[in-house]
Amino acid sequence: MKPTVFIQANARQMLGAKISAYSYKRQSREPDSFDVRILTLDDYPRLKAQGQSILRGGFVRDWDPDDLQSFTPLRFAPPTLMGFEGQAVVTDPDCFGVGDIAELLTRDMAGMAICAVARSGHNADPDYIATSVMLLDCARLKHWDFEPLLDRLFAPAFDYVPWMELKFEDRGTIGFLEPEWDSFDELHPATKILHTTKRRTQPWKTGLPVDYTLRESGPLDVLRRWFNRRYQRPVDRNQEAFVYALLAEMMDRGIVTKTELVAEMAVNHIRHDSLELVDRYRGWELFEQAA
Repeated sequence: MKPTVFIQANARQMLGAKISAYSYKRQSREPDSFDVRILTLDDYPRLKAQGQSILRGGFVRDWDPDDLQSFTPLRFAPPTLMGFEGQAVVTDPDCFGVGDIAELLTRDMAGMAICAVARSGHNADPDYIATSVMLLDCARLKHWDFEPLLDRLFAPAFDYVPWMELKFEDRGTIGFLEPEWDSFDELHPATKILHTTKRRTQPWKTGLPVDYTLRESGPLDVLRRWFNRRYQRPVDRNQEAFVYALLAEMMDRGIVTKTELVAEMAVNHIRHDSLELVDRYRGWELFEQAA
């Protein structure tokens, strides 16, 4: 099996995942050297089932398969799908290739099972590891057998939060990637993978009603919820341009059709001025720098 990039997604983030998949091939000098596969909840009916609960942050919470980020358990599926062999990369659907991901897929992992970007201080955790982009040595991750993991998640036998943060892993098996491989809302010359991680400003969602769970708390909770009721435009317009230039190419090549885009707009999966933005950013010049 070829090295593979796995992109997690659900219906709400499917168009983003398709743009992500296109970007990895488009920006690589060796696009035939690896496969790209989009993983969805449709592949795992267990994740779509209603009436389930998980332990999250010490509290039992209802599992919502329709939440914007219900795809996150799929981060742990690639080793099983690879037959516990070879190297794979798994990314969120709001991650886009700017550099050549083939460089990551062929990287010497120096005996590590997982490589990811350290994000010290995020969520007040000095040892936080971002799992939104991970390079995996699948042979070293046989304990990630996915169906048994889902059984335990919904038992619930473990807490979702430390699971997502790799707290259950032997830290001696985790290596670290350079920050440009999971560049959080920063698009600059060194960026390899742009991660539009601030959900409220994802470029293809501007103006739409927020469709993810708001968890703000404290005395300003009501004000925050009012302010966050709709997606906001990203401060860096280059990120908007980057995403829509990719989408324009996809439409020009028939990978995404106008009918599909209109249908996605109708269900609020993508902003309603997307056709205008496709025209505006077609052939945007960053591609000359990033290719």
